Amino acid sequence: MLGLNHTMTAAPSATTHAPHFAPKAKHVIYLFLNGGPSQVDTFDPKPMLTKYHGKPAPSGNLRTERKTGALLASPFQFPRCGKSGIEISEIFSELGKHADDLCVIRSMHTERPNHEPSLFMLNCGHVLPGHPSMGSWLNYGLGTENQNLPGFVVLCPGLPVIGPQLWNSAFLPPIHQGTYIPNQETEPEKLIQHLRNTKHTMEDQRKQLDLLASLNRAHARREGNDPALESRIESMEIAYRMQGEAMDAFDVRKEPEKVRERYGDGPFARGCLLARRLVERGVRMVQVYYGDGQPWDNHDDILIHRRLAQTSDKPMAALLQDLKDRGLLQETVVIIGGEFGRTPSVEVSGLVKFQNGRDHNNHGFSLAVAGGGFRGGITYGATDEFGFKAVDKPVHPHDLHATILHLMGMDHTRLTYRHSGRDFRLTDVAGNVIKEILA
Repeated sequence: MLGLNHTMTAAPSATTHAPHFAPKAKHVIYLFLNGGPSQVDTFDPKPMLTKYHGKPAPSGNLRTERKTGALLASPFQFPRCGKSGIEISEIFSELGKHADDLCVIRSMHTERPNHEPSLFMLNCGHVLPGHPSMGSWLNYGLGTENQNLPGFVVLCPGLPVIGPQLWNSAFLPPIHQGTYIPNQETEPEKLIQHLRNTKHTMEDQRKQLDLLASLNRAHARREGNDPALESRIESMEIAYRMQGEAMDAFDVRKEPEKVRERYGDGPFARGCLLARRLVERGVRMVQVYYGDGQPWDNHDDILIHRRLAQTSDKPMAALLQDLKDRGLLQETVVIIGGEFGRTPSVEVSGLVKFQNGRDHNNHGFSLAVAGGGFRGGITYGATDEFGFKAVDKPVHPHDLHATILHLMGMDHTRLTYRHSGRDFRLTDVAGNVIKEILA
């Protein structure tokens, strides 16, 4: 079933599997700014928007989900950052200090202009539900480095649109789905409720699990292998082992005060700090969603982006610096972005109350990557002069996923799983490794 010619065992995630070739990276941290941040207000400055502010686009507006009008200049300045001189919005001033570590992809595009299919595409490689997430594929293909923690952890205060389907394992063994932690709490006992058994000692629990294991082995000998049962057994085993390590891993209070101050306060800041604590303990992938729902979905007023950046800029920069200081950035892929971008023209549909915002834009948007074998201090691709459509070196999510798998030592065409009579993969039947952005 697996493109690695790996035979499933009763503990499908308890070992580390060999990659196809020598990897550059071991871990992935995906900082997901759910809702769709505007590329022309964050990573893709467009002087022509200022020149044509309040005027129709000379070539006309591309079709998006809702009606848009005249072009809208960005209210933010774009200073040149680092030795590389990459132009990054002033709202990401702290992140801009790490410009020389960033590869800013300015030519992302996807198929649909609404949240659900674009979220599925960026997370699972398909516009429709029912496909495994990238974290599930990574966990399935490579296994976990720490048997006492899940291989794939998802942090979000609440739920993004769609919710658990974005980190599901679909037809892969269930053990590979993301472990969701609602990170609005600080105390680990509240973050991971009901983990510790207050009635039985660890020794007594071990005896119970060993008894269950013997009964399950007898069942398997009689009925044959059952992947769902095997995954359930492994989930119980991980829960048992987590009692000894998870409370420490998820306790940010153990960090020095100066470290916590560098990240700042709030769920996203805590998520970024937890992501570092988890990857240094061997977790394969950590996904940190910015907030509940779709906070970056600013149809009415693009100035809300500044407020959102006030609680995301500092922790993203702190995470990059922390990873670098600990020697982890070179082996950790960091992704920063949302499900699509926003229009360079103002939204004028009847749904908005204050016409200073932007509609969804799937034709062209930006995403930043760092570490794990990516070249730093560069931009790649471009949108048109107004920031509407990717026109130079367009990058599809399949290409991004293929490149990330490549850095993790995986050939995206060989990481497959047979389901319903065909071999499925994260990149479907497409995707190319973007070699120009690799170090």
